[in-house]
Amino acid sequence: MQLPLDLGQTTTIESVRNRLRRHFGILSYRRRDPIGQLIKSMISGRTRDEISRQAYNKLVEHYPDYSRLADAEPKDIQRIIARVTFSDAKATWVSQALRMIRARVSTLDLEFLRDWPVELALAWLENLPGVGRKVSASTLNFSTLRRPALILDSHALRVLRRLNFVPPNADTETAFEIMMPALTHWSADDLSELHCLLKTLGQIHCTHYRAHCASCPLQSLCPYA
Repeated sequence: MQLPLDLGQTTTIESVRNRLRRHFGILSYRRRDPIGQLIKSMISGRTRDEISRQAYNKLVEHYPDYSRLADAEPKDIQRIIARVTFSDAKATWVSQALRMIRARVSTLDLEFLRDWPVELALAWLENLPGVGRKVSASTLNFSTLRRPALILDSHALRVLRRLNFVPPNADTETAFEIMMPALTHWSADDLSELHCLLKTLGQIHCTHYRAHCASCPLQSLCPYA
């Protein structure tokens, strides 16, 4: 499948995925229920995975019932997730988002989004405080909803820019809109795997401050190398 771009791109996304598979092997990830994944994604921005995972685990240990978490004061949530970046803002967003969901659908459950068109489900989630395209796509794709939405964090976006799949100034939403039409036949699991592979490449080889091109499995495919 060739991406419909006029950026001098001759590499297909399948060839990228296949090389990364051979290099990194099978990468595992955990599917949470949709509300849990929403919360995890909301507190993860600009924070190392280990720290955000620990913060999430502490949060659900302290508030095992989502209703209790929705009723908690933001300052109490902030104390638990204090190690994540912008913990004060994220605590407020989590509290407000859960209360809005409960007010709109009378329960803390996003299962109804399973049957919605992906575009509408993304838009519904993005009306919640602190939810942009990365968080909405993560909620749909990485959760047990298993919806086909490509998750683009800063690492995956940087890799796609350097490979010329998206323009160098493309933001997350623009890159999403460019990539998804070329991935219409990919399953939710395929897109989850692609995200994990691109993210891992961006963390290890194609880093922000320095691209380690000599050791990169995509060196011969990449115009940036």
